[in-house]
Amino acid sequence: MDVEFCTLTLSQVSSSFLRLSSVNLHIDGIGKVLFERSDKAKRLSISVRPLKGVRVAVPPHISFEKAEQLIYTKADWIREHQSRMEEQEEKVTVYTHDSDFRTRHHTLRLLTHARYDMRCLVENGYINVFYPAFKDVCEADVQKFIRKSIEEAYRKEAKQYLPQRLAYFAEKFGFTYQNVFIKNAKSRWGSCSFNDNINLNLHLMRLPEDLCDYVILHELAHTVEKNHGPQFWALLDTVCPDSKNLDKKLKAFRISIF
Repeated sequence: MDVEFCTLTLSQVSSSFLRLSSVNLHIDGIGKVLFERSDKAKRLSISVRPLKGVRVAVPPHISFEKAEQLIYTKADWIREHQSRMEEQEEKVTVYTHDSDFRTRHHTLRLLTHARYDMRCLVENGYINVFYPAFKDVCEADVQKFIRKSIEEAYRKEAKQYLPQRLAYFAEKFGFTYQNVFIKNAKSRWGSCSFNDNINLNLHLMRLPEDLCDYVILHELAHTVEKNHGPQFWALLDTVCPDSKNLDKKLKAFRISIF
């Protein structure tokens, strides 16, 4: 359960509320900050992400009150990253009825209906997004649902395309791997586990073909070389010439911005 406190500090909130798993708190000079309990967190950590805002991961053994104190000590760092975040958020597409948007195999179609909910149907080459007729298509919740609907189309396309592309390159260059998983990761285009299981991000379907292939070959190279040392780059260059330049080009894309 989320509880939002607009003006109170965590020290003013009773101890019973501090047992909550998450709290939204307004911090002067920063704005809304999400304090979220995380069993995986080993220490307090702050993230500032486009469309997500400021989040503090709080380990089980640390109080939300102590987490709040960290925010004040890192205020300058947070504001600097908020400025960068806002620059990225300005690049987010606003989808309207005039938008001519398509994935590799699907065209976005925005439709209103006489219901209060929103729903999506991906079929016959269309991403059909239905939203209430009384809403403006530019409202934040409608835009968020449109992006989720587009992600579903990318997921469908990725499951059809990426495993076969991975298998093609593995056979062509003599790599072996265990399993391939298509995921909606937030920070990685791909990864390779110690056991040679390969994870590929569904958002690879948004990339130009040469960058998509680069990520696939990058992860296949990790089945042989597990780090990013000189031997890894030498191997990658044999199967993907100009790999470091492609890696630089990849950094121009953001997984959450489309």
